[in-house]
Amino acid sequence: MRTKILSIDGGGIRGVIPAMVLAEIEQRTQRPIAELFHLIAGTSTGGILALGLTVPGPDGKPKYSASDLVGLYEAQGPRIFSRSVWHRIRSVGNVADEKYPAKGIEEVLQEYFGTIRLKEALTEVLITSYEIERRRPFFFRSQRARKDKDYDYEMTHVARATSAAPTYFEPLKEPLEENNYYALVDGGVYANNPAMCALVDVLSDQLGGVSLGDCLMVSLGTGQLTRSFFYDQAKDWGLIQWARPVMQILFDGVSETVDYQMKQLLRERYYRFQTRLDIGNDDMDDASKTNLRALRLLAEDMIRQNDTTLEALCAELVA
Repeated sequence: MRTKILSIDGGGIRGVIPAMVLAEIEQRTQRPIAELFHLIAGTSTGGILALGLTVPGPDGKPKYSASDLVGLYEAQGPRIFSRSVWHRIRSVGNVADEKYPAKGIEEVLQEYFGTIRLKEALTEVLITSYEIERRRPFFFRSQRARKDKDYDYEMTHVARATSAAPTYFEPLKEPLEENNYYALVDGGVYANNPAMCALVDVLSDQLGGVSLGDCLMVSLGTGQLTRSFFYDQAKDWGLIQWARPVMQILFDGVSETVDYQMKQLLRERYYRFQTRLDIGNDDMDDASKTNLRALRLLAEDMIRQNDTTLEALCAELVA
């Protein structure tokens, strides 16, 4: 029996793309995603999806379908990525402070996850973040949460930590005992595509010891960036001009590198669903109706073009 792993990239509002692929998989298999995979890994928006797919409802089954989470982006995206005129002035656009206040995203996450804790996830989850004071990657693991109560965080806080994208949202300050705390930001700074993190977790006995040949990986992207940064412009950029582009390059470069590594390691046991952002806006915070519609159309087109591959994958998932 193969160990089935799902990995979901970061990408802000572009998370609607993998959410639609997941909704298609649920529709074809007639089973919730949490029942199809042994481990779900996510970074940033992918982390929110991973938690949303595994949060239990009152009946012990997944509280949300993948289709429900598509609705999260469409209904709550403008609320998450919103700022008052005063915030724009105080932050000097985005130069002197984070682009968005945390209030919007924290309210949405609280409404979706409440006080449910990491140990309650319906299948194993691995969520990435980065601790900026201790300068180290930080992994939220449901498996560890069940063994160590001090590590059992509320899903609301886990989702907030993994999505604290630098320059967009302030870091999460997660309280610990004796006036201590963690200072956490978006895991995309080192693992925007968390597939390798998930694979290593499985192979290192986190899930009971699995060989590479036993692994099946499904990796979902949030759209490949196509916007160019031309030499004649970039050669004269300073710190301010480079701040946003360098993060986009970092996130995209990490995702593409991990994709290559997975192809070499897993071969035919690796499924990657990714689309080029040839239409719409590749900014992770453009939650306008027009852009959400463009992202939905891109996802629909990708699903249509990968119909045969999706059929083969779904057959493996339910086998």
